[in-house]
Amino acid sequence: MAKFGRRTKKLIKLIGPGLVTGAADDDPSGIATYTQTGAQFGYGQLWTVPFILPLMTAVQEACARIGAVTGKGIAAVIKEHYNKKILYGALGLILIANTINIGADLGAMGAAARLIIPLPLGILTLIFTAAILILEVFTSYKTYAKILKWLALALFSYVITVFLVHEPWLALLKATFIPHIEWNFTFLFIITGVIGTTISPYMFFWEASEEVEEEGRRHLILNGKPKITRSFIRSLRWDNFLGMLSSQAATWCIIVVAGTILNANGITNVTSAAEAAKALEPLVLTFPYAGFLAKFIFAAGIIGLGLLAVPVLSASASYALSETLNWHEGLNLKFKKAHGFYGVITIATILGLFINFVGINPIQALVVTAVVNGIISVPLIFLIARIAGSEKIMGEYKSGPLSQTLVWITFAVMAIAVVAMFISL
Repeated sequence: MAKFGRRTKKLIKLIGPGLVTGAADDDPSGIATYTQTGAQFGYGQLWTVPFILPLMTAVQEACARIGAVTGKGIAAVIKEHYNKKILYGALGLILIANTINIGADLGAMGAAARLIIPLPLGILTLIFTAAILILEVFTSYKTYAKILKWLALALFSYVITVFLVHEPWLALLKATFIPHIEWNFTFLFIITGVIGTTISPYMFFWEASEEVEEEGRRHLILNGKPKITRSFIRSLRWDNFLGMLSSQAATWCIIVVAGTILNANGITNVTSAAEAAKALEPLVLTFPYAGFLAKFIFAAGIIGLGLLAVPVLSASASYALSETLNWHEGLNLKFKKAHGFYGVITIATILGLFINFVGINPIQALVVTAVVNGIISVPLIFLIARIAGSEKIMGEYKSGPLSQTLVWITFAVMAIAVVAMFISL
């Protein structure tokens, strides 16, 4: 028993930026996109889950490695080693993608909350925006990191539902490992969204910068340079792998649940939070008021993961801009020592909030946001591959051949998906 306790404690200590990044990957935009693909195509895009896992793991490991080895975020590394056009281009892409994503996530949180709280969408969205800003700006990094880790548990409702429904396991196994592709715009649009919400720009900047913060918190920086060891890199890899694995396991469950419950019952186009919530009804069918309970669980998941993802989105944008302008940055700093950093977080969140007041359907906006992320990720992955494989920048800890190959494959796959989508249009 004592041995099990020590192993459990060791595993919990291993959990860091990788797990938080993986959980944030299944944000409201991710849930909506995976629900839509399950509703629209059944199990037809289930094969993307194991296909994407090694690709997203390689990209995020490269980002984490860049932050850990250089002691700087991605924007700071680009600024030091590339010209200003490339820096400003990358910065513009991340700011655009993140602001749109913040807006879509806040709107989804409000729409989900309306299922159980009879208040106008605008008021609920304002409440969530205020709560997130207060938590992010006035809570210490150490405390906030603990909150982020626990919020990741919201995804378990889909995992449980998979095992409560009679599933065609043989068909699921076949769909998981045998690719199915339809050469039409609708299919390619959604698959670009699936890839884009899984391998998202904000994750790149967030995980690199959080590795730097972890080093500072654990006193692994000496004279401004990280104290890197092989053991540290090994722990980084495990943290990253566990985060991405848990993210994709949840993704698989969401697609399966949507395919089994929604697609099988004729719901092929999810346009509201209420329709998306129907996927969780089997979780509570034996209880009174099953419909309300399903809506409650769905709302809790969307809100919990929104509280996790929106701060990650705004902070990753702020890290990028602060590194570019040489501002003090980091969630470990107090507000009075990092006005610019927290100012960007506040402005990005408020700009995202305003998107919800122009009449866009909050659930459908999530899927469009995922596609935008897929398009914007392509040039950013190209830069990450160049940086992670550079001996000049990374020294002896540059990415190895396997990692580099997987990152370049990711770049090629995402580029092909985007081009194919536009051609089919």
